[in-house]
Amino acid sequence: MSEHTNKQFSVELELTRSSFLQMGGLVEAMVQEAMEAMVTGELSFVDRVRDREREVNQLEVDIDERISLLIARNQPTAIDLRLLLSVSKMLTDMERCGDEAEKIAKMARRLHEDDSRSIPAVELRHIASHVVAMIRDVLDAFAREDSILAATVVRSDKEVDKEWKAAFRHLVTYMMEDPRTISRSIDLIFIARSLERIGDHAKNMAERVIYLVQGDDVRHTGVKATERVARGGSLDSDPESGA
Repeated sequence: MSEHTNKQFSVELELTRSSFLQMGGLVEAMVQEAMEAMVTGELSFVDRVRDREREVNQLEVDIDERISLLIARNQPTAIDLRLLLSVSKMLTDMERCGDEAEKIAKMARRLHEDDSRSIPAVELRHIASHVVAMIRDVLDAFAREDSILAATVVRSDKEVDKEWKAAFRHLVTYMMEDPRTISRSIDLIFIARSLERIGDHAKNMAERVIYLVQGDDVRHTGVKATERVARGGSLDSDPESGA
């Protein structure tokens, strides 16, 4: 690779990184605004989410195309190839987080157009704040190539799963006590499920950050193994199957 080509490649590589971070910032805002629509009934947030979704989709297409061209034209070194492949995988998860945020916004519109504000949303707000923090942390971990921070995101997903199950039980109880709330409670269950899926996608992205930094694929290895690898340890030592 000539010096000129190498400089251009470095510029394109940095543009890929910054574009992904921009996309992540939009998705983080989408989740926050969708939940604002649900909690407050301010439906202008729904329109904001829809507008951001279009931006996120366009960024996904643009970044994906740039990655393909960079790989085809430049024969990147192993570490640069790892970065490009990691971003390519993370793109899909980030875009799906945006899809889930849009689903939440649509559910919020339906709930409030039906004047259903009587159902408490405390548990859902807490789950939402948790998954927003996970997205923020995974973006920070990616920007700083911080595998230890990425590992904390992986562990956080277990807490989100617990909160989702608790919210589900709460809403089922609510429906049993007052059958008139069944339709609205089902909508809230779908919202809680979308939040749980956002947590799953954030976890997937965190695992890709660990792969980027440490070179080990920690998917399906369990949280303890993930944390060990994030600290620079071996994936094979002290094998364990679960949490």
